[in-house]
Amino acid sequence: MTTDVPSLVEPEWLESRLDDPDLRVVDCTLHLSFDPETGERHSESGRADWDEGHIPGSVHADIERDLSAVEPDYPYQRPSPERFADAVETLGIGDDSRVVCYDSEGSAWAARVWWLLRAFGFDDAGILNGGWDRWVAEGRPVSTDPPADRTVTFTPDPRPELFVEREAVLEAIEDDACRIVNALRPEDHAGEGLVKYGRPGRIPGSVNVPAVGEEAIVDPEDGTYLPREELREWFDAAGATDGERVITYCGGGIAASSTAFALHLLGVDDVAVYDGSLSEWGRTDLPMETD
Repeated sequence: MTTDVPSLVEPEWLESRLDDPDLRVVDCTLHLSFDPETGERHSESGRADWDEGHIPGSVHADIERDLSAVEPDYPYQRPSPERFADAVETLGIGDDSRVVCYDSEGSAWAARVWWLLRAFGFDDAGILNGGWDRWVAEGRPVSTDPPADRTVTFTPDPRPELFVEREAVLEAIEDDACRIVNALRPEDHAGEGLVKYGRPGRIPGSVNVPAVGEEAIVDPEDGTYLPREELREWFDAAGATDGERVITYCGGGIAASSTAFALHLLGVDDVAVYDGSLSEWGRTDLPMETD
C-alpha cells in the first residue's frame, strides 16, 4: 500500500487537510487510573471530552468497548480481524481512507490504534504529534459538530508478526537476537511502589524505555515525541536496539504500542507488541525480576 500520511503528523499538516474527503481523524482518548491503595485499574472513555470539543470532522474511537476482543482475557486484548473491520468501518475508515490518530493522554492510545491499523494491514495512518493538548494550545480549530457519515469497506490483511503471545516472550528471554523492552515508568520496571499488575517487577532480561512520565520518549511539557536523534540515543543507551528483533510490553499493550511506534520512526522494522503484557504475565507463575 502506498502511503501519503506521515507517521508523525504535525498540526499544520493536518489543519491544511481537514476538508479532504478521504481523511478521517480519530480521537482515541481513554482515561486510565489506578486505585492508590489497591492498584485496581479504572478506565473511562474519552467520548464525553470529544462531545465537548474535538478536531473538526473527527470521530471518537472507544478502544476498550469497540477495538478490543469481545470477551478479552486481559484488558485491551486485540480484536479479531472481522471485529476490527466492523469497528473501523463504523468510524468511517475504509481501504481508501487516510487516517490521523490523536488523544489527550500522551499519544499512547493513539499509538495503540495506529498499531492495530498496521497489524490489520492498513498503512496510510499517522499520529498527531502533541495530540489534542498541543492542538488547542496552538489555537487551532475546534468543533462540537458530528462528523459526516461515510459508507466504506475495510478489508483486513493481518500481519500476525506485529503481536506476540506470552510463549514467544518466554522464548525471547533466552534469545540473544531479541531485545525485550518495558515501556512503563522506571519505578514500575524496578518493581517499586504500587503493584498494578498482580506482581511487582518486570519480565526477566527486559530493558526500560519509558513511553510516559517525567523522563520518557514523549516530552511531558508539550506531548510531542522526542526528536529522532534523541529517541535513537534513548534506545541505544538502553541496549534496546542491539538485537535483530524487539518485543515491547507494558501493563496492557498501550504504552508498548507507543514505544513500538517510536522504533518505527527510527526505521526499526522487526518489532512486535506483547499484547497481554503484565496484565497477563503478572498474573501467572511466569518469572519476574525486581531490583
